[in-house]
Amino acid sequence: MELYYKVDTNYKTVKDVLSAYFHISHRLLIKLKNTNNIFLNNSPTSVNSTVTIGDCVCVKLDYGEDNSNIIPIKMNLDILYEDDSYIVINKPAGIAVHPSILHFEDSLSNGIKYYFDSIGLQKKIRPVNRIDKDTSGIVIFAKNEYIQEMLIKQMNSKKFSKEYIAIVEGYFENKKRNY
Repeated sequence: MELYYKVDTNYKTVKDVLSAYFHISHRLLIKLKNTNNIFLNNSPTSVNSTVTIGDCVCVKLDYGEDNSNIIPIKMNLDILYEDDSYIVINKPAGIAVHPSILHFEDSLSNGIKYYFDSIGLQKKIRPVNRIDKDTSGIVIFAKNEYIQEMLIKQMNSKKFSKEYIAIVEGYFENKKRNY
């Protein structure tokens, strides 16, 4: 995945474009610098390089990442949607999202790791949202840090919303509780 911007306003440096236009975090900016994935007019560049109107700033987000902290386990994934940016999974009840001491090899993240390996995607496992182990529902996994940051920003600003539906059997007692 690549981000492109043809400079059409008065930014001073590549860093200004990355911060103001793409809203890239400082942490991600450091990773992009360290992996030489920032380009100005198709040439590797420093974030301090000067830009002028008409220049093209590009960031490559498809660099490999160490994801060896999660054991890949083959499982049936109910993939609702997938593109270059993220994958949406319908998580069944009874499965944890993250590996833990009790679910080291049977979490949804283990299945995503296996799937990423099978398609040659060497990326960290980045769930954007989480739901409890015993809850079924949609879980989104970002395929790179930039997409994860953007989706989390949307959730925090309420542009990305979640809606829950519960199915209940039986009757509720009408009791008032004093807290």
